[in-house]
This record gives sequence, structure tokens and C-alpha cells, in this order.
Amino acid sequence: MEQNVQSNPFAALHKQKLYALIIAGIGVIAMFLPWYKISFGFMSSSINGFHSVGIIVFLAFAGAAALVFLGGDKTKPFDGQFKMIAAACFAGAALFTLIQFISQTHFTSFGMWLSLLAGIAGAALIYVLKPEQLK
Repeated sequence: MEQNVQSNPFAALHKQKLYALIIAGIGVIAMFLPWYKISFGFMSSSINGFHSVGIIVFLAFAGAAALVFLGGDKTKPFDGQFKMIAAACFAGAALFTLIQFISQTHFTSFGMWLSLLAGIAGAALIYVLKPEQLK
């Protein structure tokens, strides 16, 4: 059954761009999850990803998501300079998350792990996997 593009705006996206958009969305959601969890006896507190360089990670994921819609023909995979910029956005998000992880290894929580995995997966999806492999 043919889907109407007006009812589903994501039906016209190439699979590589659709998967990149999903991974970027997961990365943005990871910013709202706890990155650090600190416990002192009966008290505990958690801190989300919107602190220090976490804002750069958020901007990198948002930039990768924006490139899906700015990158010319939506029915074709990333190519040329848009491919490099999208891969750099995901790799930058993974790099800055890794920097935060190394600085506070003892207190990390699942939001940081999810952000790191989303950055690595997004860079691998864009730069390593060929569009023919996504069929």
C-alpha cells in the first residue's frame, strides 16, 4: 500500500537520513536524562546533560537532525559535504560526551552512556555504512 506523503512526512526520507534523524532524536532525549548521579548516605541527586560542554553535545545532535532536512534531496542518502558535516556532528557529540565521561567517571549515569552510544552510532551510520547496506 502506497503511503501518502502528506500524511507521513518521513515516508519520503532515505533510510540513512531517517535513521540519522532517529539517532539524533535519541541523543537529544539523552540530554534530558541524568548524566551524573551523586549519593551521600540517605541523600542523592542527579544532574542532566545541559551543563558545561553538554550544551555543545545538544547543539551537535540538533545540527545533525537539521541536516536531514537541509541536505538537498531527501530521497537520496547524504553525499559530499553534507555527509562530512553530519558525521562530524555525531562524532563531535560523541567526543564531547567522552570528555565529560573521562572527567567524572565515578558518578556517570545512563544518560551519558546513551549520548555516547548515539554519537558513535550516528557517525558510523553516516560515514562507515554504505547506503546500499541499509536496504
